[in-house]
Amino acid sequence: MDFNSASEYPEGVLSFLDTDLYKLTMQNAVFQHYPDVHVTYAFTNRTPEKKFSRKAFNWLCDQIYKLGHISLQDEELRFLQSHCPYLTAPYLNFLSEFRLSPREQLQPTFQPISEDTGADDVIGDIHISISGKWVDTILYEIPLLALTSEAYFKFMDTDWNYDGQEEKAFNKGLQILEAGCTLSEFGTRRRRDYHTQALVFRGLVKANTKAAESGAKGVLTGTSNVHLAMRFNLAPIGTVAHEWFMGIAAITNDYESANEEALRRWVECFGEGVLGIALTDTFGTPAFLKSFAKPIQPASTSASTTTTTDSAEAPQRTYAQVFTGVRQDSGDPARFVKVMRAFYDAQGLTEPDTKTIVFSDSLDIEKCIEYKRVSDAHGFRSSFGVGTYLTNDFTTLSDGKKSVPLNIVIKLSSAAGNPAVKISDNVGKNTGDSEKVADVKRLLGYVEKEWEGGDETRRWGTTN
Repeated sequence: MDFNSASEYPEGVLSFLDTDLYKLTMQNAVFQHYPDVHVTYAFTNRTPEKKFSRKAFNWLCDQIYKLGHISLQDEELRFLQSHCPYLTAPYLNFLSEFRLSPREQLQPTFQPISEDTGADDVIGDIHISISGKWVDTILYEIPLLALTSEAYFKFMDTDWNYDGQEEKAFNKGLQILEAGCTLSEFGTRRRRDYHTQALVFRGLVKANTKAAESGAKGVLTGTSNVHLAMRFNLAPIGTVAHEWFMGIAAITNDYESANEEALRRWVECFGEGVLGIALTDTFGTPAFLKSFAKPIQPASTSASTTTTTDSAEAPQRTYAQVFTGVRQDSGDPARFVKVMRAFYDAQGLTEPDTKTIVFSDSLDIEKCIEYKRVSDAHGFRSSFGVGTYLTNDFTTLSDGKKSVPLNIVIKLSSAAGNPAVKISDNVGKNTGDSEKVADVKRLLGYVEKEWEGGDETRRWGTTN
């Protein structure tokens, strides 16, 4: 799978598997449980000062429409069958025939910020709306975000090159691994382009080899990018995203039971202990933990239905017991560790190093090392999904200043005709209809907490 790092890599998205694993696992669950639900998605640029030219927008549209010509190849299907055994046979049969239809399902628009002369150099904002069946549109998020980032750095911020990217990733990876951290690469969504991500991951693989030779306890477990995992013959990494919880909450319009319903249907699809890292913060971690502590309901029982168990029967295991651990994706990580320690202790799960916390919120070397220290002190295994810090860390050639990445997201905005929202443990990550966000916060008794690292507009620095 070697490639020449000095040559230009073809632009855009070239493989059906050039996406993150959790999109496939969620599509599998949607295919099983919600095959006919209609949804919409909304694009948000959290760094609105970063504008696009019409030329960049036109290139982006061309790349978007090319997604309709990409399909799962036989080699890729065999890889999924051998490396992702949890993906169900009916789903893989569906996937082998699946095609995206961007001309029917997407509407990219360009809004000039001043007089529109129609010229290529007109500057404006980009908007992308997505509409269709959930199972048909769920895969758009990752390639659209990656292509939008690529467009910006291909046409707007062009004062950079690939020199040193592999070496930089090697040095970062080695420091993280020598500190004993378990590392995964999570950088597809906001990467500079695919070639950068490939260079970065090759550097990390070399760092993993070097760390192992020196006796370091850290290990590289892989990448969330399924295509890169296939190129390097590794199992892809990932489980579930906020979208799964958001969609179910919108479909049922029952936010008090949505977390439990999402957990129940996930276990029903994949089995207990499979893909067992739970994401806690969609509607705030406190609300999630109320559901996480509940016994697993049988497949025929809805989360809002109360069941009783015969006293002679063995007690049902809880979600907290069967899930391997949790993922921290917003709010104060140190506070989160303490909350999870108190929660697991209250559940009688006090044995050290039996549960894992996966950290994935805008990590760098120092944060990985610090959060591992905190996790170790509280009896947790820890793992670190590092993304933009690896796959979009550049300086400008002319003056050596930081070339700041875009902070862009695509989130589910409605399902089954109802608004879909995300609360998170950080107000800066609230998404969706503001009135619905406020209603859900009141319903769940959500309490805002301040955290100095919560400014989403300055997440990876500024150009000043």
